[in-house]
This record gives sequence, C-alpha cells and structure tokens, in this order.
Amino acid sequence: MKTARISQSPTDPAFVQDPYPAYRHFREYDAVWWEDYGMWVFPRFADVSAIFRDRRFGRQILHLASREELGWEPIPDHVAPFYAFEDHSLLEKEPPAHTRLRSLINRAFVSRRISDLKPGIEALARRLANDLQPGDDLIECYCTPIPVTVIANLLGVPTDVAPRLLDWSHRMVAMYQARRDRRIEDDAVAATEAFTEFMLDWIARKRVRPADDLLSALIAAEEAGDRLSSEELVATAILLLNAGHEATVHALGNSIRTLVRQATFPTAGMVEELLRYDPPLHMFTRYVLQDLDWNGLPLKMGDQVGLLIGSANHDERVNPDPGCFDPDRVRPQHVSLGGGIHFCVGAPLARLEMAVGLTTLFDTHPNLMTTPGPYRDTYHFHGLTSLRLV
Repeated sequence: MKTARISQSPTDPAFVQDPYPAYRHFREYDAVWWEDYGMWVFPRFADVSAIFRDRRFGRQILHLASREELGWEPIPDHVAPFYAFEDHSLLEKEPPAHTRLRSLINRAFVSRRISDLKPGIEALARRLANDLQPGDDLIECYCTPIPVTVIANLLGVPTDVAPRLLDWSHRMVAMYQARRDRRIEDDAVAATEAFTEFMLDWIARKRVRPADDLLSALIAAEEAGDRLSSEELVATAILLLNAGHEATVHALGNSIRTLVRQATFPTAGMVEELLRYDPPLHMFTRYVLQDLDWNGLPLKMGDQVGLLIGSANHDERVNPDPGCFDPDRVRPQHVSLGGGIHFCVGAPLARLEMAVGLTTLFDTHPNLMTTPGPYRDTYHFHGLTSLRLV
C-alpha cells in the first residue's frame, strides 16, 4: 500500500474554495495520514465504497470499549448534553441497536410514500420560483425553503416555525465543522436543548391527537412489541430535519451553480452526476471496530479513519475525466449518500427534491443567470455562502 503524510489545513482559503486539486494529490496514494486531523484518510473510490460497507468499521466504538480503555479523555461537561442527545441518534448507532432503530424508522418513513410528495414539492418549488426577483439569494429564497418545508410538513410540525428549526439545525451541525471552538460548542448545546424541548412538546401533542404525518407514524411504529423511546423519537425527528435539509440545501445550490456555469438545462437524470460532481458533504468518519489489516495498512481498534467523499467522486479510476461535469455520463459512480447500513435513509426524498427543484427553477427561469458567493469555511460541509439571481 502506498501511503504518505500530508499537511493540508481544512480551513485554508484556497482549499475551501476548491479542494479538488488537493484531492487529486491525495489520490496519488492508497491512504494518507492527514496531519491536520491526525488520522488516516482514504481518497480513492474503491476504498471509500468498501469501508462504507465493511462491518469492521462503524459510526461508534463505545459499545465495544470504554473511553478509559481507548485512552480517550472524558467528555467535557460543557458539551455533555450534546453528546447525550447524540447517543440516541440512528446515525451514531451500530447493530444491534442500529438494526432495531432503522427497522422502526423505515416502517414509518417508507409508509409516507415519497412519490406521493411530488405534487406538493412541485407546487412549492413553482411558487418560490415565481416569487424570485433580481438580487435575491437563491440559497436563502429557494434552496433552503424547499427541503425545510417538505420535512416540516412530513413530520407534521408547523412550517411557520421553520426559521427557528433552521437556526437550531445550523447551530447543531456546526459541531462537525473544522473551525469548531468553545463558542460554537456552547451554542450547539443551547440549540440542542431548545430543539429537544420543542420536539418533546410536539411528540406529546401527537400522542394525544395523532395525524397522518411522520411524527405520528414514528410514535406508532412498533415491531415485536418494541417502540421508539421518547429520547429516540426526539433524536430521530431532529436527525431527519438536520440531515434532511442541511445537505439538500447545498446540493441544490452547488447544482444550480454548476448548471449555470455549464449552460446546461437540468433533467431528472442528471441528479446523480450533480451529486458526484460537487457534493455537499466531503468527508464521513468511521471507527475501526477491531484490529485489522487494510490492504497492508495496520489499523487498531478505536482508530478513526476518514472517507473522502469529494475525492472518491473524482477518482479517475471509476469516472473518466472526473473534473468535467458531463450531463450525459452513464451511471456516474459516487458515494455522496454514504453506503452500507448507514446509507442515507432519506436518499429517495433528497433525489426527488433535487430533480423537482432544479427542473422547476430552470423551467420558470430558462435564461437563469447567477452570481455565486464564495464557498463557506465549514469543511467537511461544502456549500455556497450565497447565490444571487441576476
């Protein structure tokens, strides 16, 4: 295995605006010790795709060993509430807990029949597109309202509280950014507590008066006499909102920027190539669940590794001329939605929102022109600060 030690600040302005040249350098090696993160990262598609599916890697490790056994410091008191909340999240679980939660969530989520949501999404996108004026920021006025309104309607909470939901979500997901500091940590804890209180109130209402919505379905979801606890309900509802809007907002924004630059009119069939070309998430991490040898690279139980999605999507070995956006590319290979047991539960909804959102916008504004702002300094998230309509 060919390896290297590389120093590349994830907050370096040049890297933030265009990480793909750095990824190209990373892909000269099978694995890279990213000194700024202090862990091995995998830049090539084959490794990223395989590790996503390999059960020797997982989202958590504390179900197998204690922090003391792993040599980790205790969780600081000031962020303990955030991690206590996360402990109930599907995203952070491994089997058998993950299997149980995913089964119950799928039972509720799939029952909502994503295809049935298409007319409502089309009507929302058409209204938003018709309301756009020159100078409007498409990130704020178009890309954000679509997924947050859809997921709020789906859950069964009022859409007029969307600004609060967005504020809490932004403050919580900042915990995963490279520029995290004490202020961000304190803010994320406050947002977590406020969001939890809000969801507990709505869960209590739905228990008394269930409706035809996802929150009611999650409350009712049961298998072999097992149900979601209140803590799991809260964590699942918040996860669906945070994950269901943060990534989709910037998938839409990045896609609009790409389509305008390429003077290409979107079709539903382009969604996979758009997700490959400039994805909204560039790295997921996994823990090594047992001592193992990965193609000659020794890894120890408890090690954390990085899977470079943005790099894997641009791997020349699976996508010829990857730096070129090709609307006619046949079966583009990408890992933008993860893989294995943690494959994005909302993938069908995200794909539908992108297909409808993009085609509706360009149908309404066939000569669309935009002025993009810079990408946000929020690695491993990758999205524009603004996208002004000209």
